[in-house]
Amino acid sequence: MDPILGLAVYIILWWLAFFLMLPIGARSLHEAGEAAEKGVERGAPRLPNLGRKALYAAGVAAILWALALFVVIPNMFKAPPPL
Repeated sequence: MDPILGLAVYIILWWLAFFLMLPIGARSLHEAGEAAEKGVERGAPRLPNLGRKALYAAGVAAILWALALFVVIPNMFKAPPPL
């Protein structure tokens, strides 16, 4: 796999994993029963934990990228079937 293509695949997998993890464990101020300060949306997450979710997304993306690499590499060196 070309290194630039590999990096692009990893970035796409990271964003996908990150966006899938965003709602996990997020409680809004409304759900927590807390009063919102002026200018704060009541539906906004109380503690979003974005750093932790970004690290988890990096791990998930690395595993998925390794699986994709495992599938692509063996097929790179096989000869195409004859016509």
